Amino acid sequence: MTDDTAATTPWRDLTDPRLAIDMVDREAGLKEPEFENLEIPEKLGTVRVLIDDHKVKRFAFTQDEYGPWYFDDSPFGGRIGQATLLGNDLVQLFTTVYAASKVVGFHTEEQMWFDSPAKVGEVVTLSGAYVESYVRRGEGYVVMEAQAVGEDGRSIIRHRGVEILKTVPGAIGGRGSGVPEKRVTGEVPEGARSIETISTGSRVGDVIAPLVTSITFEQAAVFSRLGEYVTNTHNSLAAAREGKLAVPIVQGQQQFGLIAQLLVRSFGAGFLTSGWMQIKFLVPVDVFEPLTITGVITEIAPDATGVTRAHLEVWVRRADGRLVTVGWASAAVPADS
Repeated sequence: MTDDTAATTPWRDLTDPRLAIDMVDREAGLKEPEFENLEIPEKLGTVRVLIDDHKVKRFAFTQDEYGPWYFDDSPFGGRIGQATLLGNDLVQLFTTVYAASKVVGFHTEEQMWFDSPAKVGEVVTLSGAYVESYVRRGEGYVVMEAQAVGEDGRSIIRHRGVEILKTVPGAIGGRGSGVPEKRVTGEVPEGARSIETISTGSRVGDVIAPLVTSITFEQAAVFSRLGEYVTNTHNSLAAAREGKLAVPIVQGQQQFGLIAQLLVRSFGAGFLTSGWMQIKFLVPVDVFEPLTITGVITEIAPDATGVTRAHLEVWVRRADGRLVTVGWASAAVPADS
């Protein structure tokens, strides 16, 4: 998508699938998603996206996230979008330059800062660039930085992600994107309290009451741009089989949204203005796989501005007990009401 296209009336997606009726090939002229075709730094374009009722409802279906803030009213005045409503739009910005339906990549790490909620009815501006690339264990990695900005110029979310540009997903599970500074074990301290929400009474060692869920194929397919006629290992059995997978897998960014959902429940509205997450995707997650998402408080301390923040280790575990996704998160501790 060119900047000229972006200047036209915004649509709710990166591309406007209605153009298919005129037999327009939205991937014509785009680059093959090969590591050798990267240009670092490489601008990935600027896109304007409408936060409309359909976009919010569609995301709610994909994540099973139907809170009243998204459909009625919120502490910010009026309806808002879910915390990671724009996350996949930012991740997918590279498909404005590279042919989306030829991508067989693997998202290995996602980091996001939450600055303010997106408001239903506004047009947001997305922009991003590839800023770094490297080869590790024979795989070509690329790093993207991107941001979503509201109509009034405020930052909504900032994103930094690491992806293997093109690979065989069924053959790389467990590699990750490097050695983490700290290892998340998913172990719960003996005698730990289980809490639903974080407050001034929370303490180190408290465990967040888990979110137990699964992502169906239908949810994964819609999340992964089926409505834009994009084909990938998340929305096509044939593409999954080509990637040496038994069934389609859940996009890492979709798992990221599930963790964010848990943290919004735990921190409340403040997570949307002070939250941070850094998540590593260890192994592919099949559609329909039962998942348990939780975390433990590891530190409560003031930051450089004097705001008290709770720091957590978070993780996603599948039914057989294996950790599939791990990471770290923090946000301001809500004041007592």
